[in-house]
Amino acid sequence: MGHGGMDHGAMGHDMSGGASSGHDMAGHTMAGHGAGLPPVAIPAGALYTEADVRFMQGMIAHHAQAIHMSRMAAARGASPRLVRFARKIDLSQAGEIAQMQEWLQAHGQFAPDTSAWRTTTMHGMLTAAELARLEAARGPAFDRLFLQYMIRHHEGALKMVADLFATPRAGQDVDVSVLANDVETTQTAEIGLMRQMLAEL
Repeated sequence: MGHGGMDHGAMGHDMSGGASSGHDMAGHTMAGHGAGLPPVAIPAGALYTEADVRFMQGMIAHHAQAIHMSRMAAARGASPRLVRFARKIDLSQAGEIAQMQEWLQAHGQFAPDTSAWRTTTMHGMLTAAELARLEAARGPAFDRLFLQYMIRHHEGALKMVADLFATPRAGQDVDVSVLANDVETTQTAEIGLMRQMLAEL
């Protein structure tokens, strides 16, 4: 039902360009409610809920934009420390995207591909204008803008996790729970590190 497992080569292609108008997939916004996505059918007796499915679908798009942002760093004169940090985000979130796609496919749900960020609005995600501003920045100006935007992006992911666990019966599937808690732990730590890096600029 979903797209195939994540093709890392395709992902590099999907995220190599700038912001897209997304006119070819207009309507596939996931602004918290899964609008434009296929309906979710939950089998009787399942431990997961529609909120779990929408969380996984939305977090794929959310992570994919963070990867797109991170892949800008090396070509824009970012500091070596920031390039290393951006590479860490790229690798860890790409791995989580693969896990989320596999979970969705295993449960017969629609699995967005890594271009979903172009047509999706979730907490903390950058607008097309903000992405263009980041793409145009160079050197220390890129470092500062990247950190400011990525802190907000990470805070958006934490809000998505909080909303999931605040939803009745959601977050009880072990795989969803583990992934959501990993996102919370990792991105909370990374926010602290980014705030330190920003203060040192």
